[in-house]
Amino acid sequence: MVWASEILVSVLILIGAFFLVVGSFGLVKLPDLMRRLHAPTKSTTLGIGSLLIASMLYFALLRGAPSLHELMISVFLFLTAPIAANMIAKAYMLRSRALHRSLPRPAHGGEWATYLPHAAGPATTAKAKHRPDDAGAIRER
Repeated sequence: MVWASEILVSVLILIGAFFLVVGSFGLVKLPDLMRRLHAPTKSTTLGIGSLLIASMLYFALLRGAPSLHELMISVFLFLTAPIAANMIAKAYMLRSRALHRSLPRPAHGGEWATYLPHAAGPATTAKAKHRPDDAGAIRER
């Protein structure tokens, strides 16, 4: 491996480590869940992504063939981290009525979509009635 590629891999590892430390520090020090959620989903994802790119480059230059494992891990990470953060934030918003009152109004002047009742769609737990004699079927009232 040439020294330029070693320097590039080292820089990517340092960048990744920096983002991981910043994300971990933010997770510990930020005051509420919404801010604590922001730190690991943004900076730690960038940190792990940088480490995975460094690993891909290292093994591609060492063996001559890129590793698909790191690529699959990167795709999985970049797809699942934002979705998981969104679901955690929505659950937090629905549990905390004080947060609902403290949120700024949306730009369109209506209500936040998280708090709107869904008129059409699958049965919600509030409307659903479970009957054991229906072999697990859930029906609306």
